[in-house]
Amino acid sequence: MAAILLIRKIVQLFLIMGLGVIIVKAGVVRSEDSRVLSKLALYLLVPFVILKAFQLDMTPDIRNGMLFAFLMSAVMHSGQIGIALIGKKLVRLDTVEQNSVIYPNAVNLILPLVTYMLGPEWIIYSSAVASVQLIFLWTHCVGSFAGWENMSFKRMILNVNTLSVLGGIVLLITGIRFPAIVNEVADSMGSMLGPFAMLIVGMLLAETDMKEMVRRKRLFLVVFLRMIFCPALFLILMKLIRPETFLEGGHEIALTILLTASSPTATTVTQFSQLYDRDANYASAINITTTLVCIVTMPLFVYLYEIR
Repeated sequence: MAAILLIRKIVQLFLIMGLGVIIVKAGVVRSEDSRVLSKLALYLLVPFVILKAFQLDMTPDIRNGMLFAFLMSAVMHSGQIGIALIGKKLVRLDTVEQNSVIYPNAVNLILPLVTYMLGPEWIIYSSAVASVQLIFLWTHCVGSFAGWENMSFKRMILNVNTLSVLGGIVLLITGIRFPAIVNEVADSMGSMLGPFAMLIVGMLLAETDMKEMVRRKRLFLVVFLRMIFCPALFLILMKLIRPETFLEGGHEIALTILLTASSPTATTVTQFSQLYDRDANYASAINITTTLVCIVTMPLFVYLYEIR
């Protein structure tokens, strides 16, 4: 059942991506206009989603589940950085390829999927995973794209995404709640994130020569690492740990993390490629290909996980 719901939601997002292609082909907007949407998604929509997710009452079960999600997200991202570094040494994966392997679509795709499949009460755990990823994105990922010599501790911490994570944790611990009208605004903004991300991909796809990109055989190596190798390792880890034996709701919490591990390359990688002029078309081609592949691989990993 979970796999069927997942396929349905992925198809919906693909249709939105198609609209992005159409509005560019029709001359309504240009492909490069997606840079504006990228900035809006990174600096406006994502912070709203993160802050809203932390608007709940802290209970021992939620606390333990979040700590587990934080830990597993750190393990997942650290492990994928290790895999990318090995790939860099063995087959010379470049910056776009490395980050495409490391960073799954923990925010733009997974938060809407978890809400749709499991319900809004489970989004806090996906948000915990996304929060860890945001820290990695605004430190490791930005450093690799912009050059470590251009990075500073101040820049890492004082950006709206990192601050939203820290602010969300403070709100959760202190029990401070947004007024009802602010919550409604946050809900509205958050519901835009998935469609926004897919429109960006579609707009880039409209002017991307996919035939040329597919000729890059390395693209398929990146797709294999991102969509099969990394999630397979995480699936094995979850089967060995069996969080449902020691954590209330552990099966569902682990499922939300596995959805992230098996998701396509983060659209943020494409957005950073745009912002830092690092072959955004290639990054988009990887994103599009992994998103196409996820129609099969994500439900498959969910099915394998559901087998007891």
